[in-house]
Amino acid sequence: MAVILKRKYSFNRVNSIAVILICLSIILTSCGIRKSVKHVPEVKQYSLDIPKVNKINDSTFNFNQNYLHKNKQQLWELYIRGNPLQLGYNNGALTQNLMQNQEEIFFSKVESFVPSKLKQNLLRGFLKWYNRKMYLNVREDYQAELYGLSRYSSGKYDFIAPGYLRSLYLHGAHDIGHAMQDLMMVGCTSLAVWDDNTEDGDLLIGRNFDFYVGDDFAKNKLVEFVEPEDGIPYLSVSWPGMIGVVSGMNKKGITVTINAGKSKVPLTAKTPISLVTREILQYAATIDEAVAIAKKRKVFVSESILVGSANDKNAVIIEVSPDNFGVYKVENTSRILCTNHFQSDAYKEDRKNQKHILESHSEYRHEKIQELLQKNKKLNPEKMASVLRDKSGLNGENIGYGNEKSVNQLLAHHAVIFSPQKKLAWVSSNPYQLGEFVCYDLNEIFSDRRLHRTELATSVLNIPRDPFADSQEFKNYEVYRKLTSEIEEATGEKKILSEELISRYRSLNPDFWVVYYLTGKYYFAHKQYSKAEKAFEKALTKEITTVPDRKKVEEYARKTVRKLKK
Repeated sequence: MAVILKRKYSFNRVNSIAVILICLSIILTSCGIRKSVKHVPEVKQYSLDIPKVNKINDSTFNFNQNYLHKNKQQLWELYIRGNPLQLGYNNGALTQNLMQNQEEIFFSKVESFVPSKLKQNLLRGFLKWYNRKMYLNVREDYQAELYGLSRYSSGKYDFIAPGYLRSLYLHGAHDIGHAMQDLMMVGCTSLAVWDDNTEDGDLLIGRNFDFYVGDDFAKNKLVEFVEPEDGIPYLSVSWPGMIGVVSGMNKKGITVTINAGKSKVPLTAKTPISLVTREILQYAATIDEAVAIAKKRKVFVSESILVGSANDKNAVIIEVSPDNFGVYKVENTSRILCTNHFQSDAYKEDRKNQKHILESHSEYRHEKIQELLQKNKKLNPEKMASVLRDKSGLNGENIGYGNEKSVNQLLAHHAVIFSPQKKLAWVSSNPYQLGEFVCYDLNEIFSDRRLHRTELATSVLNIPRDPFADSQEFKNYEVYRKLTSEIEEATGEKKILSEELISRYRSLNPDFWVVYYLTGKYYFAHKQYSKAEKAFEKALTKEITTVPDRKKVEEYARKTVRKLKK
């Protein structure tokens, strides 16, 4: 019987794959796919000076007035100027090695998630179909810029898609990731305060960009200073190969930061959210102008965009989704907080949003920021940094390092602080948001005075490194992260680990529910049910991140009890 079932399973599996491949072949020969995969933007209208990059040393490169430099805090600083095509070429020529390395890191991560060659082929076919309308929803000047950038991408991944299309697809990777699998890799926190909530009464904005695709991906942080031929010069913090904006401020004092919301699975990709925020930075000088830009773009995920404005001395949250649009403004207060749920009237009856508030870690972090602001009545940049670096739970409870209920989840790609009226920006350096915050003055950088400076940063205003980054607790946390992979691997492969290692693992991060849940799963896989039961019971006494996570632990605890009763 077992043999028959196995053969039946194999037969059905082969047939299922055949059906999928046939469907994909039909899809891939459709008119919409052919047009999109062969699409190349029109760039003849732009003048172009092919960059001839001068290498000053291993950390400094230039071309005319465009340059790339790695500062002592290990942040890469890129200054580029020109028309859309020239911007792309200048960016690509200066960051070529960094960009190709970033692409390799990203695609190797995808390969680790999808190791099967067959599934990789299916994934490539699906992405071409899913992204078939993206180019119709991206501005032509941004397409020209991406085309210029892609001239410097590696040919190693042309089997996935040509360089230009890959560059376009990668700008939708964040959107696709959290829409298709609800990964919520961006569980960010942001806030804006002004008037009686700041020491000088000026608008002050802080954000953690908790986007994690591995340690290697976060190594080469890029602070871009872009002076476009058309529009407003701006600063953006992201990674090589990215022309979209996840955190940024323009010379007029408009700031943008994005926080992922709860999304339903969309049928097709449209405008990547980072290109919507890029457009806001490049063309908006007021909140009303920012709202108008966001309103006319078709997005394919749910996202909160916190927009600060020096001209308005105010901040709002633009809440976008494929089927809805709202703007959240605060009344009778001078602070606005943003985590990962919607707050405007437009989403009050949204069931997905309501469920997300009840079940996720978003509301908890929202309450934690309120608690921190009660303790810090008037913020300045240094105090804002301490808020962004806070690792505790409500009422100062120890909830474990890396808990997503913390404002500081110890996985941030970067943190930024903006002072829009002064045109000052502070960008965190590694590790996470614990390193020194480097200060940049946009008034200086986007002026002729830039050419006479020895460095872009205004270092006298830097915010010092967090002492926690040099503590034994932080060292323990980093070891805990490495051992987590070892525990998970041993669970999956049923490999035996020593009790000393398991005991050490728990001691490295003793307040975090995950250490007990994972060791419980390890014991369960090895049929050590008494030890598993104790581990799951211990996990349930800790601050578990989400309702679904708690249900997972409870289900394992019930399964363990049933095993013990047999």
